[in-house]
Amino acid sequence: MYKLPTLRGRSGPLDNRRKLWYTITNITSLTFLTCARWCAVDRFLTTGEVAQYCQVSPVTIFRWIKEGKLPAHATPGGHYRVRATDLLAFLAKHSIPVDTELRRAVAGEKRILVVDDEQPIVETVVRNLQRLGPQFRFATAFNGFEAGRQLALFGPDLIVLDLMMPGVDGLEVCRQVKGDPSTRHMKILVVTGYSSAEQLAAARAAGADDCLPKPFSGDELRARVRKLLGIPAAGEAPLS
Repeated sequence: MYKLPTLRGRSGPLDNRRKLWYTITNITSLTFLTCARWCAVDRFLTTGEVAQYCQVSPVTIFRWIKEGKLPAHATPGGHYRVRATDLLAFLAKHSIPVDTELRRAVAGEKRILVVDDEQPIVETVVRNLQRLGPQFRFATAFNGFEAGRQLALFGPDLIVLDLMMPGVDGLEVCRQVKGDPSTRHMKILVVTGYSSAEQLAAARAAGADDCLPKPFSGDELRARVRKLLGIPAAGEAPLS
């Protein structure tokens, strides 16, 4: 089992998705600070999120904050928030590696995989979702094999999945994604032209987080994606 570097005697198991970067990457303090400077969105993280990235308990994060080791501010409700760039500096100081997941979180990056056997539909979905902002990255798949490959390589936050594709059981895809501990966090937005109550209920039972009947408008698509990813409505780029 891989272990994170200890911090005051603490260490934690490294999950499968982090093994590769750990074994091939030795990130220096300079890299941490450089990463902090290019971040497009200076996010604030909860103590729970910080604990997850540091592989320690939230109680330990609270203690570091109270001891003045980790800068943070308190909300009116009494909860602490940590600026992402401050967390990067803290990790650099204690020689703790920064993984891809944290880099993405700091930059506010979101990844969306669009799966549909009809290329015009895929292109339309991507073009409409690009209006959400430059922090979004996209991958596409036109069959089940490519979808599986992109799940492993791209690591999307959200999958826009056509429920009815030749040779692909969309319901089984939902079950597989939600049944795997390494992918169950991925949100699934099912789009389908067969929008009977029974079909939509079956999709939700299989693990779909939301269902969008075809045809749909770009506004409705973006609203569903924002809701699933927890992104507030803001100014959007014009459709090119």
